[in-house]
Amino acid sequence: MHALELNDITVTFRSREERDARYTAVARTTLKVAAGEFVSVVGPTGCGKSTLLNVGAGLLEPSGGEVLVFGERLAGINRRAGYMFQSDALMPWRSALDNVMVGLQYRGLPDADARAQAQDWLARVGLTGFGDRYPHELSGGMRKRTALAQTLALDPDIILMDEPFSALDVQTRQLMENEVLELWAAKRKAVLFITHDLDEAIAMSDRVVVLSAGPATHPIGEFTIDLPRPRDVAEVRSQPRASWSCIRRSGRCCATRCSRATRSS
Repeated sequence: MHALELNDITVTFRSREERDARYTAVARTTLKVAAGEFVSVVGPTGCGKSTLLNVGAGLLEPSGGEVLVFGERLAGINRRAGYMFQSDALMPWRSALDNVMVGLQYRGLPDADARAQAQDWLARVGLTGFGDRYPHELSGGMRKRTALAQTLALDPDIILMDEPFSALDVQTRQLMENEVLELWAAKRKAVLFITHDLDEAIAMSDRVVVLSAGPATHPIGEFTIDLPRPRDVAEVRSQPRASWSCIRRSGRCCATRCSRATRSS
């Protein structure tokens, strides 16, 4: 069973400048993520990647098509998904520990249990001893780790990630990428990962979907990544470009198309 299915999705917005004008951001796009699968979506800036993620999260209702979550049609918020935003959504007046606790508290978990689980997740992401720090007292990487713990503490069946590491320096980014892969491998949740970096997508994913430039974005390629797991992101990135023969579609090497996609992103 697929954890998440976006079937024939079209998203059209009304123009702010012209009253009757409309803008089609995504056109007739189908995207499926199996349970336990790590899927990345890449494409140029403004191509509708985040729009698709918001549709999958139930934050945006599509103009056409349907969203299925484990076979059931989605109506409203996708409560089986956790969303890690591009900008960390930490509450500045709450400590790191309190930020991780908040989702558990909203679910009705007693404070003592929520605190224990939050402390455990901070430890898993390498932030033992930093629970009393406020977001402004944490580095960019630490804030991302806190946001990751906040998302995973809810134990979602689907994890939606919108370019979560794009603002980080290269070293911190690779550490976070490896951290995500390690945590994902432990429970094998379905992941839909948005990025403009094809190398990142290749290093982390089971499958990569490439989107066209907007308007009326649609998939132009879908590639299975056959690199063995577990993976070290730095080692995968250091391999020569010719080694991307692991990207295949219909049994043919797509190295040329992959190179074009890299330039466009």
